[in-house]
Amino acid sequence: MFSVTVRDHIMVAHSFTGEVFGPAQRLHGATFVVDATFRRAELDADNIVVDIGRALEELHAVCGALSYRNLDDEPDFAGVNTSTEFLAKVIADRLADAVTAGRLGAQAAGLSGIAVTLHESHVAWASYERTL
Repeated sequence: MFSVTVRDHIMVAHSFTGEVFGPAQRLHGATFVVDATFRRAELDADNIVVDIGRALEELHAVCGALSYRNLDDEPDFAGVNTSTEFLAKVIADRLADAVTAGRLGAQAAGLSGIAVTLHESHVAWASYERTL
């Protein structure tokens, strides 16, 4: 399996509902380093996994749509705990939509999966992986 990973970041505000979240139940900010890994079994005709430039552009667009927002105020996330794990899935699904729409180029149709990892800090991160 071949893979290419690109990186960006998001800066958000949010709060959580539930005792398990302790002080994070209050509104707080979070900055995540976002790694998006694109996978395929065989390289394409150009011997690449995906066009890195297009992958960076799409990840930046997805991150830009989330950054500098209070996620509690976003209709897409109404009543949802926007945990690190949940946000990794949101980003992976939005990248998958970009692949399907052709925004990563025609060769990206050969991708078999996407994994997104959100790094909360140097000691904690969460990931979500999906097939295409």
